[in-house]
Amino acid sequence: MATKEDKKGAEKPEKKAEAKPKAEKAHAAGGGDKKGGGAAKKPAAAEEHKKSTASAPEPPRFKVKYRSDVAPALRKQFDYKNVMEIPRLQKIVVNMGLGEAVSNPKIIESAVAEMAQFTGQKPIVTKSKKAIANFKLRAGLSIGAMVTLRRDRMWEFFDRLVNLALPRVRDFKGISPKAFDGRGNYSLGMREQIVFPEIDYDKVDKIKGMNISFVTTAKTDEEGRALLQAFGMPFRS
Repeated sequence: MATKEDKKGAEKPEKKAEAKPKAEKAHAAGGGDKKGGGAAKKPAAAEEHKKSTASAPEPPRFKVKYRSDVAPALRKQFDYKNVMEIPRLQKIVVNMGLGEAVSNPKIIESAVAEMAQFTGQKPIVTKSKKAIANFKLRAGLSIGAMVTLRRDRMWEFFDRLVNLALPRVRDFKGISPKAFDGRGNYSLGMREQIVFPEIDYDKVDKIKGMNISFVTTAKTDEEGRALLQAFGMPFRS
């Protein structure tokens, strides 16, 4: 006849056997130990990292061209000893003066909207500093719009200007090589904003001209001209 101690010993293995399947079920459901849970999360984190790297925007073409082709060519041409001596483009300033805004203030709104379309950046409204009675101009009156482009937006605008906008100018024969200021900076005047493909001609209320200034780190006009020519600026010979 089995004693009480024998019965207790026989019951213990059965309890362990029952506890084992429960642990397996909990581990399969994701409720196991911390190491198991962390291993399940690693693939998801890796997929998110791949998506973030894959969706990163590519740098502008002209920015890549400057680093790979233009800068080495300028260093060889002018025999620069230091890399920091190589001229580079700092900013592009687009300015649109609107004297008609004195009698027609609504023209400022259309100018701001159009400039934002072809530059990719919201411009600021420029105001008059002095009052001129002959032109019926008061101090503080809105008379134009201006935008300053730097970094990637500068390179993208420069690319569109050279390859899309300038070739669409009527009877285009090249730009003047004499519009430098003596310190490597160049100013370009354009008579029509419709040369930019972003502008819808049917929605234009009035043809507007503008001035585009290229500010560089060049010390001389020769260096500034060489910099812009390397990007395909069509100077007249």
